[in-house]
Amino acid sequence: MNHPTCNEKAIHLFMQLSPYFQGLGDPVRQQIVALLIDKESLNVTQIAEHIPMSRPTVSHHLKILRQAGLLHSEKKGTEIYYRLEITEAMLLFKQLVTFVEEECS
Repeated sequence: MNHPTCNEKAIHLFMQLSPYFQGLGDPVRQQIVALLIDKESLNVTQIAEHIPMSRPTVSHHLKILRQAGLLHSEKKGTEIYYRLEITEAMLLFKQLVTFVEEECS
């Protein structure tokens, strides 16, 4: 029976994490994530008050974070509120770290 090598398994985990890394690959998106760590949820206007960017620019970055699976959006009235949704990303990252520590060292 062929078992995947350490390298193949690590690459598979990295590929699963790739959307998250891409989503976090911009300093503005990193600022948004850091801001949302301390907040339950915020709308675009509230986020733009903390980040020196226009609302359309903030909306663009929120869309990328949402598409990457790092944010959840919920419409309340006329506003859309965003909150972090990092459980899956953290589980995959922990799997990668554990795998590398236990199997590739």
